[in-house]
Amino acid sequence: MPIISLPMYDIHHPTTLGLTTALTTLLTHRGVLAEVEWHTDLLPHWRDDNVLLSQTCGYPLVALLPDVQLVGAFQSSAQGCEGLRYRSWLVARKEDENLTLRDFRGRRAVCNSEDSHSGYNSLRYVIAPLARAGTFFSTTLLSGSHRQSLSALREQRADIAAIDCITWALLRAHHPEELVGLEIIGETPLCAALPLITSAKTDAATLEHLRSALTELTTDKKYQPLLAQSLIGGFAVPERAFYDEVQAWEDQAAEYGVTAL
Repeated sequence: MPIISLPMYDIHHPTTLGLTTALTTLLTHRGVLAEVEWHTDLLPHWRDDNVLLSQTCGYPLVALLPDVQLVGAFQSSAQGCEGLRYRSWLVARKEDENLTLRDFRGRRAVCNSEDSHSGYNSLRYVIAPLARAGTFFSTTLLSGSHRQSLSALREQRADIAAIDCITWALLRAHHPEELVGLEIIGETPLCAALPLITSAKTDAATLEHLRSALTELTTDKKYQPLLAQSLIGGFAVPERAFYDEVQAWEDQAAEYGVTAL
């Protein structure tokens, strides 16, 4: 059976479950049946021909998922977002709250993964003009998730991270203890919001049903409390070229000789 999954902002699972339940109901009303699955190994999941709807990151979309179809993107009401764009906060421990990014030269970064725009690509982009001989940080730890990156900061295993502003806002609402002792010391520019995708095998009629269901989800008043908890403010369908800027950030960092953190 076709699969629905929303893995990227599953900070408060009951809320994510509410979203997936609403979507399966709205799709059933349109004659489209699907089941909800939860995945941690995301790249194979995104490449699965049975994926009806999932959410990925802009970097995998442009670099690793050439065949999937773009369904659209959620607009977020989180601080730091504007329309279909979001940014990352540069986060450090409170003891370093008065420092600027330049002051972290030679210190330790932590990122969720190399295929993350918000945690890796965006941080590489902002440090590139400050790098010397292609390097800026002394070491870069790969943590596996934004939440694990925050843990590494709290535990003094790293000194700075780029954290998706929506993740930060959801943690502040549902798990504020994970932000204790940490402060925002800067920000990245805005970039294209996380894309919603479907398999290359999804036919045109089903793709339209998906977009119709997502539009109803984000405009019907009965779903507003659920959307408010999720910090979802709307849904729109950009052109796939909207995500070219993600690749452009990598290319611009490379012009400074920075290909990795």
